[in-house]
Amino acid sequence: MKFRFNLTIAEPPFHIRLAVSTLSFFLASYITPGVELRDILAAFIVALVLSIFNVTIKPLLILLTLPVTLLTFGIFLFAINAIVILIAAEFVSGFEVSSFWSALLYSLFVSLISGFLHALAQNLSQRNNSQDH
Repeated sequence: MKFRFNLTIAEPPFHIRLAVSTLSFFLASYITPGVELRDILAAFIVALVLSIFNVTIKPLLILLTLPVTLLTFGIFLFAINAIVILIAAEFVSGFEVSSFWSALLYSLFVSLISGFLHALAQNLSQRNNSQDH
């Protein structure tokens, strides 16, 4: 199987992003020590809650920590992701994160898995589109 990465940024529909996020959260919970996700429904709720937090709480945190983020050349954004995950764990039943470091590692795994799944979905979509023509 040959993968091609398209560097054009085409935002997938919300339901696709939500499905990829749900699966990413679920899979990452299995490989991250200190993170427990009860089932796929809890992963779906986490995906919904984090999508809301990413448009409300996260921009505020980024704005408040802008000097630190700039001084660290954006690396501090990983800490912000971990903080948002810890906040989400307080709101979602069936989602437990034991520490900041677990949340940080979890956010890295989620990013890697979702990046792979988005690339895979885009590749499959392009393959289907090329076969239709």
